[in-house]
Amino acid sequence: MSDTAVRVEGLAKRFGDVQALGDLSFQVAPNEIFGLVGPNGAGKSTTLRIMSTLLSADDGEVSVFGADVTSAPNAVREAIRYLPEEAGAYENLTGRRFLQFVAGFYADDPGELLERGVELADLGERITDKTSEYSKGMTRRLLLASSLMTEPQLAILDEPTSGLDVRNAREVREVIKDYPSPERSVILSSHNMLEVEYLCDRVGLINEGEIVAVGSPTELVAEYDVENLEDVFMEVTA
Repeated sequence: MSDTAVRVEGLAKRFGDVQALGDLSFQVAPNEIFGLVGPNGAGKSTTLRIMSTLLSADDGEVSVFGADVTSAPNAVREAIRYLPEEAGAYENLTGRRFLQFVAGFYADDPGELLERGVELADLGERITDKTSEYSKGMTRRLLLASSLMTEPQLAILDEPTSGLDVRNAREVREVIKDYPSPERSVILSSHNMLEVEYLCDRVGLINEGEIVAVGSPTELVAEYDVENLEDVFMEVTA
């Protein structure tokens, strides 16, 4: 088995006069949660969208478990699930029906996937309520379940606990932390440095479209001789 789940090499992207990404490179290993962290406008969302085949890069290469996003986009799409920060659920469907709808795209008989999704969402009897009646935390748990129930090789999660209360955020983090395996990895983007320190095996700090530091949270804190990852973030993005 390859020791690289994701390889990003020399990635560049420009929007008009704005250089969103310039020579961005990093790798993610199997069985790893990799944090992609940086200030607003640093290029995180652009990177995630290129990896998800939603945007094309101007230059550089991206491969996901051996599939190239340019030459084999369908293979990449089969390998990943992307949960953007602004994602929502169909409000006229119940939670269970929404999971069944998603599962139907990935299996002729979606029953097993559906039950896995119901278990991951852990919404109890509320799974049969319409999602229009859900709190933000309940909706986020449902969406995370819909992303992970098909067991993608790579889960790309953008601000997975944004706006959640403490209890819901903690439950979502535990689902994410338990997900990686030798065949599966996670790329996580979050502004919550405590969350990143808790979840991520390694972190790539991005600023102005380039990776400016990479390592485990412990390694980065030691390298910059600071107290925590938030201090590292402030150092390298100043």
